[in-house]
Amino acid sequence: MSEPVAEYLDFLDQVLPADYDEQYPHYRYDTSLRRDYQVAAFDEGWLIPDWEYGLGGRGLTTTDALGVRLAGATRKVPRYLNIQGVGVAAPALKGFGTKDQQDRLLRPALRGDHWWALGMSEPDAGSDLASLRTTAVLHDDTFVVSGQKIWTTQADESQWCTLYVRTDRTAPPHRGISCLLLDMASPGVEVRRIPTAASSIETFCEVFLNEVEIPSSALLGPLNEGWRVAMSSLTHERDMIWINTWLESTRALEPAVHQYNFPTERLDALGQVLADTEAIRITGLRAAAARLQDQPAPFADILKLVGSETVQTSARLSLETAGLSSLDDPGTFDERMESLAATIYGGTSEIQRNIIAERILGLPKS
Repeated sequence: MSEPVAEYLDFLDQVLPADYDEQYPHYRYDTSLRRDYQVAAFDEGWLIPDWEYGLGGRGLTTTDALGVRLAGATRKVPRYLNIQGVGVAAPALKGFGTKDQQDRLLRPALRGDHWWALGMSEPDAGSDLASLRTTAVLHDDTFVVSGQKIWTTQADESQWCTLYVRTDRTAPPHRGISCLLLDMASPGVEVRRIPTAASSIETFCEVFLNEVEIPSSALLGPLNEGWRVAMSSLTHERDMIWINTWLESTRALEPAVHQYNFPTERLDALGQVLADTEAIRITGLRAAAARLQDQPAPFADILKLVGSETVQTSARLSLETAGLSSLDDPGTFDERMESLAATIYGGTSEIQRNIIAERILGLPKS
């Protein structure tokens, strides 16, 4: 065990309740604990351990930071209340923000003081960012924005949104997009919640933008280079998403693995999903090692696809084997409901298959 991992585990022992491991299903939805953990992780430099001091990090090497993240997954550390703020919005601000934008917005995003929504998906575009139609027209020093976003997680509770808009309709699809920092309290912004099937699922929303005025100083990154901002920030998310899918699959399988009367006719299914879960972990480590050596790792592109589908298989298997007893265990049902989103967030499985077909197999675009 490396020294940073040992220090991190000591930190967890100090900030988590003494019965956290035994009572994890209870603490999993504890809002106060999740909020307090994020603040403590930021203050002590364990939030994004490879970032610098003062921004939730300790300046760790990539290898040590990966070890910390894996240790956290093994301990099932509390999930951030607004995970896209830490995982997507903060890297975008750090990589492309002006000094003023970073000074005002970066620290609150990391500590969870300000929540962020991601204004990407649209009714006619889905996960295909290049097809977005929301427009922003620059008048003097103000962008006037009109359009609609959908499946915008936690938009109803967010103070800010990284809003992707089309600023040049004559440019190729990938070249005419810009990213704007939208204050969700701006006039002309209307948010409508989309009903979900279970209370444990984070809120999804529609966001309507009717001639919303956004100052030009809210442009994140260069004009018409929003595609680069999006891909850079999403890469940060996708690089670590395999750790989350490994954790979620392992957690979902626990009831099945520890069920003494597990049906023998389903042992082959259990063995297959256990092997898939371990393959995710090993492939993720291989991908990380390849990046450290500046070597290509085409197999890394399958991690999101295989990982998200393994999460769903794991949760479904546990629910099926629990049978009627699942009625007394709402956690098993919630696990299954939450797993349904795995093939959507971070890029749908359809988009992932297109990426694999074009970038790895070299197939022509349809």
